[in-house]
Amino acid sequence: MARKFFVGGNWKCNGTAEEVKKIVNTLNEAQVPSQDVVEVVVSPPYVFLPLVKSTLRSDFHVAAQNCWVKKGGAFTGEVSAEMLVNLDIPWVILGHSERRALLNETNEFVGDKVAYALAQGLSVIACVGETLEQREAGSTMDVVAAQTKAIADRVSNWSKVVIAYEPVWAIGTGKVASPAQAQEVHDELRKWLAKNVSADVAASTRIIYGGSVNGGNCKELGGQADVDGFLVGGASLKPEFIDIIKAAEVKKSA
Repeated sequence: MARKFFVGGNWKCNGTAEEVKKIVNTLNEAQVPSQDVVEVVVSPPYVFLPLVKSTLRSDFHVAAQNCWVKKGGAFTGEVSAEMLVNLDIPWVILGHSERRALLNETNEFVGDKVAYALAQGLSVIACVGETLEQREAGSTMDVVAAQTKAIADRVSNWSKVVIAYEPVWAIGTGKVASPAQAQEVHDELRKWLAKNVSADVAASTRIIYGGSVNGGNCKELGGQADVDGFLVGGASLKPEFIDIIKAAEVKKSA
């Protein structure tokens, strides 16, 4: 089963209304491969979700960068999955390493979030990845497997899940996992899914790479057999995001 290439743009905590309008305008004017070749999702900060949703081209979709772990209520500062559904926002990013590190989100908490968001009908970009210390200690797969297991323990239907492998040491640092390093982890992750979930889920679930992806390295990374796309940070705020979307063509010609 062919896995459709997926490119996500995580804008993180960036932008003004004017800057967001410029980014959307750039995306709207871009010539990119069709929807049957690539799925594109951009993730602005919460406050800009309605603006982006109402002005972005219809073949691109919008994601929130997080949501709460259960139904709304007395949770000041949080945004519930139900609110995102109400705004017709189809996607959410969960478990990003910045939230795991800065806000102490545990594997179990992230797993609960993923399960709840899916139950409300959202599609989820679930993030996993190791720190530099963990990689140097040789525990990359142990870490990534534990993060994935916390999701697998709570999720039965994987059709709306995209896994984003983001080595923490490569996020925003300019360091990039080599194509071989990325492929190795993606391959191991797929084998883990086959063994612990099912062969069908392993074959159909998209595993995308994130960590200093840019216009210069996207084609080689995207050409790896088990790299099904990207979750792009800083470069998603720049025109080169278009080049990264176009990297989907490497799969079509493969």
